[in-house]
Amino acid sequence: MNSFGTIVRFFQGGGEMMYPIAVVLVIGLAIAIERYIVLTYTALQNRMLWNSIAPSLQQGDFRKAVQLTAKSKAAIGQILSYGLARIASAKRRDDIEKAMEESLMDIVPKLEKRTHYLATFANLATLLGLLGTVVGLINAFAAVATVNPADKANLLSASISVAMNCTAFGLMTAVPLLVIHAVLQTKTTELIDSLEMASVKFLNAVTERRPDSPASAA
Repeated sequence: MNSFGTIVRFFQGGGEMMYPIAVVLVIGLAIAIERYIVLTYTALQNRMLWNSIAPSLQQGDFRKAVQLTAKSKAAIGQILSYGLARIASAKRRDDIEKAMEESLMDIVPKLEKRTHYLATFANLATLLGLLGTVVGLINAFAAVATVNPADKANLLSASISVAMNCTAFGLMTAVPLLVIHAVLQTKTTELIDSLEMASVKFLNAVTERRPDSPASAA
């Protein structure tokens, strides 16, 4: 309870600029949680689908592969669906590869969506903290201009201490958001790399075990 009271006093002592920083923190954390859940769930879906479809690709059973990808909403399912749809009509490996690249270009922005806002919010929190400190110092110097000279030092030190709370809160918001941004970027990059690797494995399987007739890919 004492710790909670300390936090409340710290927040109240930072002035009005503490509220915008708090809003930035809440929005940033909401985006971070949403992105983490989406990326984790997407990676899990991709892994499960690939484990299901890999045996069919190795055996050249593209009909079953089509059925599995059609039922799945996983990102890797969308990419492989594009490739499977081109198997019958494509004359070269490059034709299938281009179709899958087109699908990947559609998926990547969805995976990267909103993550870049975290870095922006981190910078915004820092700047708002500095702005709050500057405004606090201006108010502090304006206040001590009319008081008794004997009380100026005490009043000024107290006002500066309050103004610095805003910078401290801004940094306490910015640092975690930057760390979370780096973690999510790494997670997104790993996910995109896994999709590209799956695409390469799929193309190799198609090249080695391409069906003899268009009906096999129907």
